[in-house]
Amino acid sequence: EAQLVESGGDLVEPGGSLRLSCAASGLTSFSDDGMSWFRKAPGKALEWVAKIDPSGRTTTYAPYVRGRFTISRDNAKNVGFLQLNSLVSEDTAMYYCSVGEYLGQGTQVTVSS
Repeated sequence: EAQLVESGGDLVEPGGSLRLSCAASGLTSFSDDGMSWFRKAPGKALEWVAKIDPSGRTTTYAPYVRGRFTISRDNAKNVGFLQLNSLVSEDTAMYYCSVGEYLGQGTQVTVSS
Protein backbone atom coordinates (compact mmCIF):
# COMPACT_ATOMS: atom_id res chain seq x y z
CA GLU A 1 0.00 0.00 0.00
CA ALA A 2 1.40 3.35 -1.02
CA GLN A 3 1.56 6.00 1.66
CA LEU A 4 3.25 9.19 2.78
CA VAL A 5 4.04 9.75 6.44
CA GLU A 6 4.96 13.19 7.73
CA SER A 7 6.84 13.77 10.96
CA GLY A 8 8.77 16.48 12.77
CA GLY A 9 5.93 18.77 13.78
CA ASP A 10 6.13 20.24 17.26
CA LEU A 11 5.42 23.22 19.51
CA VAL A 12 8.07 25.87 18.95
CA GLU A 13 8.56 29.47 20.04
CA PRO A 14 8.41 32.35 17.56
CA GLY A 15 11.71 32.63 15.75
CA GLY A 16 12.38 28.94 16.14
CA SER A 17 13.01 26.23 13.56
CA LEU A 18 11.70 22.80 12.68
CA ARG A 19 12.50 20.21 10.07
CA LEU A 20 9.58 18.25 8.70
CA SER A 21 10.05 14.91 6.98
CA CYS A 22 7.88 13.08 4.47
CA ALA A 23 8.66 9.39 4.14
CA ALA A 24 7.22 7.55 1.16
CA SER A 25 6.61 3.83 1.07
CA GLY A 26 5.04 1.67 -1.60
CA LEU A 27 5.42 4.38 -4.24
CA THR A 28 7.11 3.05 -7.34
CA SER A 29 7.37 6.50 -8.93
CA PHE A 30 8.68 8.65 -6.05
CA SER A 31 11.69 9.87 -8.02
CA ASP A 32 9.52 10.57 -11.07
CA ASP A 33 7.04 12.85 -9.31
CA GLY A 34 7.26 16.33 -7.93
CA MET A 35 6.66 16.88 -4.24
CA SER A 36 4.64 19.62 -2.64
CA TRP A 37 3.95 20.74 0.88
CA PHE A 38 0.64 22.25 1.93
CA ARG A 39 -0.70 23.52 5.21
CA LYS A 40 -4.05 24.10 6.81
CA ALA A 41 -4.66 26.35 9.78
CA PRO A 42 -7.87 26.16 11.83
CA GLY A 43 -10.64 28.09 10.13
CA LYS A 44 -8.59 28.67 7.00
CA ALA A 45 -8.42 27.00 3.63
CA LEU A 46 -5.68 24.60 2.63
CA GLU A 47 -2.79 26.58 1.17
CA TRP A 48 0.19 25.57 -0.89
CA VAL A 49 3.61 26.15 0.68
CA ALA A 50 6.35 24.85 -1.60
CA LYS A 51 7.17 22.38 -4.35
CA ILE A 52 10.22 20.62 -5.69
CA ASP A 53 10.70 18.92 -9.04
CA PRO A 54 11.50 15.20 -9.35
CA SER A 55 15.24 15.81 -9.64
CA GLY A 56 15.34 18.12 -6.65
CA ARG A 57 17.01 20.87 -8.65
CA THR A 58 14.06 23.24 -9.00
CA THR A 59 12.11 24.61 -6.07
CA THR A 60 9.28 27.11 -5.81
CA TYR A 61 7.83 28.79 -2.72
CA ALA A 62 4.73 30.67 -1.72
CA PRO A 63 5.55 34.32 -1.01
CA TYR A 64 4.65 34.04 2.66
CA VAL A 65 7.36 31.43 3.28
CA ARG A 66 10.00 32.34 0.72
CA GLY A 67 13.34 32.99 2.38
CA ARG A 68 12.30 31.18 5.56
CA PHE A 69 11.38 27.66 4.40
CA THR A 70 13.49 25.26 2.33
CA ILE A 71 12.17 22.19 0.54
CA SER A 72 14.46 19.30 -0.37
CA ARG A 73 14.34 15.60 -1.14
CA ASP A 74 16.48 12.47 -1.10
CA ASN A 75 15.30 10.20 -3.88
CA ALA A 76 17.66 7.42 -2.84
CA LYS A 77 15.81 7.21 0.49
CA ASN A 78 12.31 8.11 -0.77
CA VAL A 79 12.06 11.00 1.64
CA GLY A 80 11.37 14.69 1.41
CA PHE A 81 11.96 17.53 3.81
CA LEU A 82 10.71 20.98 4.66
CA GLN A 83 13.02 23.13 6.78
CA LEU A 84 11.10 25.83 8.61
CA ASN A 85 13.09 28.78 9.97
CA SER A 86 12.13 32.10 11.57
CA LEU A 87 8.74 30.72 12.47
CA VAL A 88 5.89 33.06 13.31
CA SER A 89 2.49 32.39 14.83
CA GLU A 90 0.88 32.56 11.40
CA ASP A 91 2.82 29.42 10.45
CA THR A 92 0.78 27.40 12.94
CA ALA A 93 -0.99 24.72 10.91
CA MET A 94 -1.17 21.07 9.99
CA TYR A 95 1.46 20.46 7.33
CA TYR A 96 0.93 17.89 4.58
CA CYS A 97 3.20 16.51 1.89
CA SER A 98 2.00 15.38 -1.50
CA VAL A 99 3.70 13.22 -4.13
CA GLY A 100 1.82 12.43 -7.31
CA GLU A 101 -1.72 11.48 -6.36
CA TYR A 102 -0.85 10.78 -2.73
CA LEU A 103 -1.29 12.98 0.32
CA GLY A 104 0.00 12.26 3.80
CA GLN A 105 -1.89 12.47 7.07
CA GLY A 106 -0.11 15.61 8.22
CA THR A 107 2.07 16.77 11.08
CA GLN A 108 1.13 19.61 13.44
CA VAL A 109 3.29 22.71 13.74
CA THR A 110 2.38 25.12 16.52
CA VAL A 111 4.26 28.39 16.96
CA SER A 112 3.59 29.98 20.31
CA SER A 113 5.39 31.50 23.26
